[in-house]
Parts: sequence; structure tokens; C-alpha cells
Amino acid sequence: MTTAKPREVFIQGLTKDGRTFRPSDWAERLAGAMSCFRPGGTAAGGPGAFIGYSPYCVPRVINGVKCVIVNEALREIEPMAWDFVMNFARDNELQVAEACLLPEPPKKAG
Repeated sequence: MTTAKPREVFIQGLTKDGRTFRPSDWAERLAGAMSCFRPGGTAAGGPGAFIGYSPYCVPRVINGVKCVIVNEALREIEPMAWDFVMNFARDNELQVAEACLLPEPPKKAG
């Protein structure tokens, strides 16, 4: 039996009318605010574990567009955190897509 990989929501740095969302560091700020939501909670990893992004909410640049990828597992772990990021997207009229980020294929030698 295989377990389905949780889906992810891509919050894109483009408004519904196609404008680039500002400020330019919005993705890092949003993901930073979610950094404490991680497997095992905030106590996992000991002191300094807060440095870095949560695996449930990470900033990325995809096709030249800043995005925040939010794993739907966040909804189960902390519904209010899920609501926060989704309301951020809605309130700022950002484009949102449901998908699953696939790992990059290995590079061929040669």
C-alpha cells in the first residue's frame, strides 16, 4: 500500500491581475513567520532549531516568480497557521495553485 504524498499549495508572487507582488522579500517574510511549525514542534532540534524555514512552508523561485510552497500537512498540525497563510494570499489577491513539487531528475554525466 502506498501513501499519497501530501499536496502543496503554491502561493505565487503575482496578483490576480498579473502584477508582481511587493515587497520583494514577501516570500521570505511569510515563510519566516511560519518557521516554528515543523515536525516534532518547536522543541525538536534543540536550541537554534528555529533558524531556517519550516518544511511545511518554504520560499522558492519557480520560473522566475517568487512563491511560497505550503504543504497541506500544515492544516492538520496547526489549522490557524494554515488559515494565516491562505488568508494572506486571499487578502493580497495572490495567485494560488494546488500541485506537488516534484524532485529534479538526476543530471546525466557527460
